[in-house]
Amino acid sequence: MLELRGLTRRFGATVAVDHVDLDVPAGQMVGIIGRSGAGKSTLLRMINRLETPSSGQILSGGRDVTALEGRGLREWRRDCAMVFQQFNLVQRLDVLTNVLIGRLAWQRGWRSLMVLVGARFTAEERAMALAALDRFGLAETALQRAETLSGGQQQRVALCRALLQQPRLVLADEPIASLDPRNAQLVMDALRDVNRHDGLTVLVNLHHLDTARQYCDRIVAMQAGRIVFDGTPAALTPERVRAVYGITEQEFAAEAEARRRAAEPAPVTLAVA
Repeated sequence: MLELRGLTRRFGATVAVDHVDLDVPAGQMVGIIGRSGAGKSTLLRMINRLETPSSGQILSGGRDVTALEGRGLREWRRDCAMVFQQFNLVQRLDVLTNVLIGRLAWQRGWRSLMVLVGARFTAEERAMALAALDRFGLAETALQRAETLSGGQQQRVALCRALLQQPRLVLADEPIASLDPRNAQLVMDALRDVNRHDGLTVLVNLHHLDTARQYCDRIVAMQAGRIVFDGTPAALTPERVRAVYGITEQEFAAEAEARRRAAEPAPVTLAVA
């Protein structure tokens, strides 16, 4: 059980997350929706402790996550893997090494340093990474540089890296915001797979209401840092969306598409001699 109690984050006079209370049972897949600036990303970053709450508590299995420091905090971040919108891969490294970086969460400081300066991972770790890539149809890309992959492939590589941490909780911050519909489907299928088959709790920030309804057990809607809806996908009717956000589902979808297009990488133009 993940429990948030009065969780708040202020940036100066701006309140990004405002007194959020939320209980997430183990093994649930929760979609967090909202327009830009609703506080979704800040909420996930606080859960992972990339952002420090201004007030409130994060509890997991009775443990006060907000009080963790040092080794305890490192272990929490290992158990609570993050998948980011912009993939955060090392583009010049091959795909296999990018996935293996997830194992650094299990290493002591000296071992992490050795890996970063070129030391090898163990055969067991390499087998784990190859199995993760094969699971999501990426085994043939293992020796390619990350920069040669499509956005959808890179996001699945990022998920493989997260799984190498052997987490109990996966936080995905707008993982499909910059992807076309086909690649978005592949990434969401992968997230649902780790939820259903591995039993991992998944919290995923989304701009697409239809995607949230299709993949998630539960939908939490945020506005101005507060939770304004918490219920089943079926309960998030078009009428409820309009009541919460003051816009139609079609307008909400148009905003999401505009955001996706703005986040798309610029096409590469090759000069012909």
